[in-house]
Amino acid sequence: MDIFRTTVPAQRAPFALAHTDQTLLIGSCFTAHVGQRLAAQKFSVCQNPFGIVYNPVSIAECLERLLAGNQLFTADDLFEYAGLWHSWSHHGQFSCPIRDATLQQINAAYQTAAAFLRQTNRLLITLGSADVFVLETTGQVVANNHKMPSQLFGTKRLSTVEITQRFTAVLEQLKTALPNLQVILTVSPVRHVRQGLVANQRSKAALVLACADLCEQLPFVHYFPAYELLLDDLRDYRFYAADMLHPSEVAVDYIWQNFSETYFSASTKRLNQQITRIRTAAGHRPFHPDTPEYRAFAQKQLALIGEVLAEFPVLDFREEQAFFGA
Repeated sequence: MDIFRTTVPAQRAPFALAHTDQTLLIGSCFTAHVGQRLAAQKFSVCQNPFGIVYNPVSIAECLERLLAGNQLFTADDLFEYAGLWHSWSHHGQFSCPIRDATLQQINAAYQTAAAFLRQTNRLLITLGSADVFVLETTGQVVANNHKMPSQLFGTKRLSTVEITQRFTAVLEQLKTALPNLQVILTVSPVRHVRQGLVANQRSKAALVLACADLCEQLPFVHYFPAYELLLDDLRDYRFYAADMLHPSEVAVDYIWQNFSETYFSASTKRLNQQITRIRTAAGHRPFHPDTPEYRAFAQKQLALIGEVLAEFPVLDFREEQAFFGA
């Protein structure tokens, strides 16, 4: 027992996350941390097709639009600011100086994700903030304000009831369309301090309580305590990045380990270890690739890849096979 800290022990989920599952991830930047690690371990994932989205209303709208499957964006959905074309539904990563290029990127991501959703059986949602920007001219809650003048927006904090009601509707629709769906809800440990630490804590509290209500009402919805792992378990500024707002790489690794213990079976963890060894080997650039020693090393790695593919043909090792000269 460690008398100098409190821990949040991993608790096995009532379902597993395997390489044969299709997992859609959507929400704040913590979603990207989990998604990148899942993708690195060869899980079938689709990450943030609208870019990073922080607030529950915008996340729910993204899911509804993906479920519809036929709601492409049009030029009328875009606006120009500071030399770039933007969408109120998307992160700035989609913004381009050319309107048609912006629209093409947005709709390509939408069509890919909508098709992926039809086969999805695992959904991870990370809520970032209960505080929303509301466009004064239309009353629209925007996913991103694109650093536009503050006078264009009103702000409000969503209540626990508002969040719960909004998500209950969309999650029930998803479950009806996807009977095998299991949903993981989490609250991002990234702090939003533009309006101060007190406002951030109140915003996070609304999200945590809404998650509790949703898990109680919907048996296919489950909570993963990413927020609590950083704030209450690690609980030290050394586990934050230089900005003192985002988790450090060490903290993300720690949370990922808890995630692994919660959702991965013993066989999945063994497979992850095999994949990690192969990817690590492929990450080393040889100084002398023409030596017999390196050729033997490459052949050994190709044999290991072949062994894994014989058991798990769904995995994609084309990049590693090309690297080792297959």
